[in-house]
Amino acid sequence: MGKKIPLRQCVGCREMKSKKELIRVIKTPENEVLLDVNGKTNGRGAYLCFSTECLQKAKRSKGLERSLKIAIPEEIYHRLEEELKQFDTERQSVIHAGDGRESRQN
Repeated sequence: MGKKIPLRQCVGCREMKSKKELIRVIKTPENEVLLDVNGKTNGRGAYLCFSTECLQKAKRSKGLERSLKIAIPEEIYHRLEEELKQFDTERQSVIHAGDGRESRQN
């Protein structure tokens, strides 16, 4: 029998995916909302796909706020969106570098 793959649900699109396919958003003990790129930071967590569309869906449905049990101001959503775009660009560069394609450097 194979190793069990931990699944998590995206708070935007509500799809079940492996942890590796999602990024964790946390609320720290100091009530800050941050992207947890290594997945190990202490705090209450929720998972999102690597797309800004899922972040927008989570914002509209208040899914992220429900999961983190905190009201999230507009400026935090904007900052998360910018960080998510930057992280996804870096992630794509690593993926392309790993398959022999030329990677982009920003």
